[in-house]
Amino acid sequence: MLPSIFNDVIGPVMRGPSSSHCAAALRIGRLARDLMDGGFDTVLVEFDRNGSLPTTHDTQGSDMGLCGGLMGWGAVDPRLPESLRILRETGVGIAMETVDAGDPHPNTYRLTLRKPGDVHTLRAISTGGGMIEVLDIDGFAVSIGGDCFETLIFTDTCGADIAAALKAGFEADAILVHEANGRQMVEVKASAFVPDDLLAVLAGVRLVRKLEPVLPVLSRKDTRVPYGSCAAMLEHDAGRGTPLWQLAVKYEMERGGLTGNEVITRMVEIVRILRASVAEGIAGTTYDDRVLGHQCGSFDELMRAGKLLDGGALNRIILYVTALMEVKSSMGVIVAAPTAGACAALPGAVIAMAEHMGLGEEDMARAMLASGLIGVFITTRWSFAAEVGGCQAEGGSAASMGAAALVTLAGGTLAQAAAASSMAMQSMIGLICDPVANRVEVPCLGKNVMAAANALSCANMALAGYDPVIPFDEVIDTAKQVSKQMPRELRCTNLGGLSITPTAIALEEKLAANRAACGTGCGCAG
Repeated sequence: MLPSIFNDVIGPVMRGPSSSHCAAALRIGRLARDLMDGGFDTVLVEFDRNGSLPTTHDTQGSDMGLCGGLMGWGAVDPRLPESLRILRETGVGIAMETVDAGDPHPNTYRLTLRKPGDVHTLRAISTGGGMIEVLDIDGFAVSIGGDCFETLIFTDTCGADIAAALKAGFEADAILVHEANGRQMVEVKASAFVPDDLLAVLAGVRLVRKLEPVLPVLSRKDTRVPYGSCAAMLEHDAGRGTPLWQLAVKYEMERGGLTGNEVITRMVEIVRILRASVAEGIAGTTYDDRVLGHQCGSFDELMRAGKLLDGGALNRIILYVTALMEVKSSMGVIVAAPTAGACAALPGAVIAMAEHMGLGEEDMARAMLASGLIGVFITTRWSFAAEVGGCQAEGGSAASMGAAALVTLAGGTLAQAAAASSMAMQSMIGLICDPVANRVEVPCLGKNVMAAANALSCANMALAGYDPVIPFDEVIDTAKQVSKQMPRELRCTNLGGLSITPTAIALEEKLAANRAACGTGCGCAG
């Protein structure tokens, strides 16, 4: 599946502390619900003992997202913080267990869903920024990313005949026959489900399940993109000096089958969501189950009164970054850009700087699109998931994307945007992931502010002609290599760094006691 700016980089629009945990789990839950045709009475969820989920599933939104998905909800549904309780109140028994599965990916979900006369299993991974991949259904090895309509046809021995009949009578992107344990499953990937009247005349069909797409931009047969790396983009431009945002629009038009106006309009809508969230954060948020309370209000008052050190536009950036982080921590609506853990650095910097410069929402959208293309190059070569790469994968990516966006706001050149991205990522290689008390707040707020400040600094350096020396693609590859050399404890949440200090452990115990005292099972501590 080729990356899309709106699938993989600027999105999803969501609630919750972590896109890798909450938004991804919700998408997995939605697909699992479809696998059961919307009905089930028991769910067993298993996490590998050596993965990240045994210690974080209840505090970083996996339970919340998964249960919301099993209920069929969207990622911004206001009921999400109470989804576990509500699911149980519908009569569904859900259990979560830690097992020795030997799963290679740290964010692996193993689900077994049952109802009378029907049982299905699903194994899926969260790959970062809310993106997922289903690896196994009922023992059949698959690769489902939620980017197309999936018709699953279960049969005993007629897979080849069914596939042949479908190829003759239905236009599909792919028709695959899977075999496992003497059974077969025909998987049909397409822009629509196989029609019921065609399914009715197929011989040997035992069961059919239809899985709806969970991503906003669908894939198509023979999808192509004009460039998948920074070097390829620069070669494609051939020195013409095309603005980065225009190259981003071209990329998404080809990837998503959208018009240029549709691409711009989608990003303007996202900018408006972000601006509303900034305003909500400054006005004040409340939520019991978090480490930090409302802090940006006092920053705003002191800034307006001229009682802070003169940081120029940087002070407004700090305010907006903090506001977005506080909205995230209160389960408000945010945009994972590129992740929920790093949701504030890029948009906080872009919106604050654009307002400081007197620019409008379409200018902000162009800058966000420019950043999105830089993010495409990162996720094509590597990952946004902290469990895979540490915070360099989240904060480092946000900084490099933000640097390109700020160069775009300033009217800088394509070469300057690429240089800014390279310098910003270079200075964050090796950054670990260590959220205190399993909440994505401390030191995550400071890391988002640092990423935004880094973006501003590197944008100005690039505009002034500073030499990044190392090309951006090589910097991404280096960060990926460093992630492989990092101990698991430093790239997997809550296993090292500040997360295991005495104060962090005490905070975790206090918040756990509050959750237990809540008694609702919803995780809201009140």
